[in-house]
Formats: sequence, structure tokens, C-alpha cells
Amino acid sequence: MENLKSNAYSHLTAKERTALSFPAKYLLDKKLLTGDILDFGCGLGTDVELLSKRDFRITGYDPHYFPKYPTRKFDTIVCFYVLNVLMQEEQANVLMNISKLLKPAGKAFFAVRRDLRFEGFRMHKVHQKPTYQCNVKLGYKSIFKNESCEIYEYRHFNQITHKDNSNCPFCNPNSDRELIVESATAYAIYDKYPVSEGHALIIPKRHCANFFDLTFRDQSACIFMLNQVKEILNEKFHPHGYNVGINVNSSAGQTISHAHIHLIPRYDGDVENPVGGVRNVIPGKAIYLK
Repeated sequence: MENLKSNAYSHLTAKERTALSFPAKYLLDKKLLTGDILDFGCGLGTDVELLSKRDFRITGYDPHYFPKYPTRKFDTIVCFYVLNVLMQEEQANVLMNISKLLKPAGKAFFAVRRDLRFEGFRMHKVHQKPTYQCNVKLGYKSIFKNESCEIYEYRHFNQITHKDNSNCPFCNPNSDRELIVESATAYAIYDKYPVSEGHALIIPKRHCANFFDLTFRDQSACIFMLNQVKEILNEKFHPHGYNVGINVNSSAGQTISHAHIHLIPRYDGDVENPVGGVRNVIPGKAIYLK
């Protein structure tokens, strides 16, 4: 019996083509394919090949067919029909990876199918393997939609002016702040006043002061991102440990009325005695074992 939860055969949904895909043609006609371009989840690579012949600087990445992961950032990233064949956790990973690979002023374009009538696993007609499909809606700007396809334009959260809660620094983070990673419902940046090297904040996009008042979906997105940011900090800063903290209300030290999680890297010798960890928020309470 196949383990359907693993979604091991998503790559089998890639189609052989001899012409540009519809989303590629649309973006080409609108002159939206600029600078260094990445086709994320390029499948068999037809769009990459055909656009390269037109002298576009384009690179393809696909975890199955072109598995060499990019090591630089791009001006334009395209992701066509990838999210429709991925489960929720896989979708979040794709969104976060693309956010990391996009230059601060860059744009990414996601094409999703709008003609799906069945969601879930089904047996692929050609390959006779279980493949997954689902409808996808994103909170990004929609630039095209018909009965078959919708194309979204994505920019980093801190590169867009948000009209709501204009006085909240987390609803409208400065454009010059380095964005670590972003998903559909959360983003992460480095703390403006770090207590250690790599001190990061994981922030839900929904404006809500109390973390416990967030929806389970938003809380889950933050925790999922927390794990991803930890891996990024591991690679970049090589800390020896972490403190994870959430301040709720002014009595607990919350100074910005927008829920967020602190991920604080710790290093051997950064304090004289680290015993007690987060218990040190109240002086004298760190040591409790005699």
C-alpha cells in the first residue's frame, strides 16, 4: 500500500510540451520577465529552454528533474502550477523558499489552476501512481484570471505599503529591513535591537496583539516558520543553543501590540551562567534545584 501522505509522485504531473506555457507567454507579452529569472519547479524545463533561446537569463530548478538548488537571488521568479500538486506543508515550503531566493525589489509570479473539480489523491492515468491535486488561493495581488488559470504577483511583505494599521511597525515593516523568509500568513525579520547575533522575529501578518488570540492556522504558520528560521540561523550563525519567547501583554514585557515570537540564538560564554534560561525573566528565579 502506497503511503499517500508522502506525496512521493508529485513530479509525475510535469507535462511534456513543445511551446511556452500559457503563464510564460502572458508574462512575456506583459514584459514582466526581467533581469535574472528563476523558474522554480520547472518540471521538464521547456519554458527555461525556450526562453533561453530568446536570450533571457533564466535558470531552472526542480527537486526531481533539475535538483541543483540555486545559491543566488533573482530579480524575477516564476512558479507555474506547482502549488496545485502539493500538500499544505509542501506549499508553505515553496513559498518560503521563493521568498528567500527573491531579491528585495524583485517580483515572483505564481500560476495556479482554476479548472480543478476534484481535490485529493487520484491515480495518474499515464503513470498509474497516486498523485495529489488541490485548489489554491493566495493573498497576493491577482494580475490575471480566467476559468482555467490565475496568476498572482508576489513582492516581499516589507516592500508593499499596507493601508490597514499604518502605525504598526509589524504591519508596515521598513523596506530596508532584511526579510529572512515569508509564507502566505507570516514573515520573519531580524530584531532591530538584537540581544544576540541572529536574533530573529517571527511575525503573523494578521494584526493581533495577543498570540493566544490568533487563529490556530496563524499560530501553526508561525511555529512552522520558527523551525525554518532556526535552520537558516544554524547555517548562517552556527549558534550553540536557542531561547524561544513570546511576550503577551505589558506585564510580561510586550512593547509592540502585534504578536510575535522571539528566536534568540545563544552562544557558549555569552553570559556568565546560562542556567535557568527563560526563567531569568524574573530575577532570582533561574535556579530552582538545590
